[in-house]
Amino acid sequence: MDTGSFTGFNLELRDDGIAWFQFSTPERLNGMTTAIKRDLIEAVTQAQMDNAVRVLVFTGTGRAFCAGDDLKAYQGAKLGGTPLVPGIAPGHDSGIGTYNGLRIISQRLNTAVRTLDKLSIAAINGIAIQTGFSLALSCDFRIAADTARMGSATLRFGLLPDEGGQYLLLQMMGLPKTLDFLMRKKIVTADEALELGLVSEVVPAENLERAAMDMATELANGPQVSMRLLKRSVYNAAELTWDQALDEIAAKTAISDHHPDAREGVTAFHEKRDAKFNEWLGSA
Repeated sequence: MDTGSFTGFNLELRDDGIAWFQFSTPERLNGMTTAIKRDLIEAVTQAQMDNAVRVLVFTGTGRAFCAGDDLKAYQGAKLGGTPLVPGIAPGHDSGIGTYNGLRIISQRLNTAVRTLDKLSIAAINGIAIQTGFSLALSCDFRIAADTARMGSATLRFGLLPDEGGQYLLLQMMGLPKTLDFLMRKKIVTADEALELGLVSEVVPAENLERAAMDMATELANGPQVSMRLLKRSVYNAAELTWDQALDEIAAKTAISDHHPDAREGVTAFHEKRDAKFNEWLGSA
């Protein structure tokens, strides 16, 4: 996986295979553009395919996680960093351009994060609106700084939550709360987001990176094959019947039960010691 400074974000590979994505345009509240999203898609794809990566963490710089799309930067502002994928047109210049921009770039970024086999964490350090909010919801876990605020609020501009936010909110909160949240254009505090079930933990802002790293390290040292199979099975179960869900997890269990991690887990239990998973990864 390539690491370094890319268009709109920095990427480093930390200990235990933790890929740390940090949005790097605080002067623009880490607003997104087509170029940033396309580079993120490429980086997420590389992380999925690289055995050295076990967990992905996304966070921002300054007072925002990501405050939505940066419309001024869409017009050609210099964003710094080395492009992973050069020459991406901004799109959205017509009806079909907007459709293409959403389906091929914006929605694909959230799809790339959501369909990772590896686990992902959004460390929400500040404002997370529209694009940034949808990206955070696409992650498997969300930890918020106590200073964070988040919401869709697209109706304030007569726009739609067009990157999957309506689907993700519906899954997390149910129909009545989602309608109330979106139609009333709510932007909530971290504590309110915790109450709604949109984040799993709220920590003091100065402790956010440590809390995210602690969670990422815990996840990275778990049995990776079984965890990735279980992640996919849980997401699938949300849209399957009972019988389909049983058959689906039975097929995955036929893999996990015969994996070296399962043998190590049982042996460690009998020997009353901590299991040492992931030897199959070698030095990765």
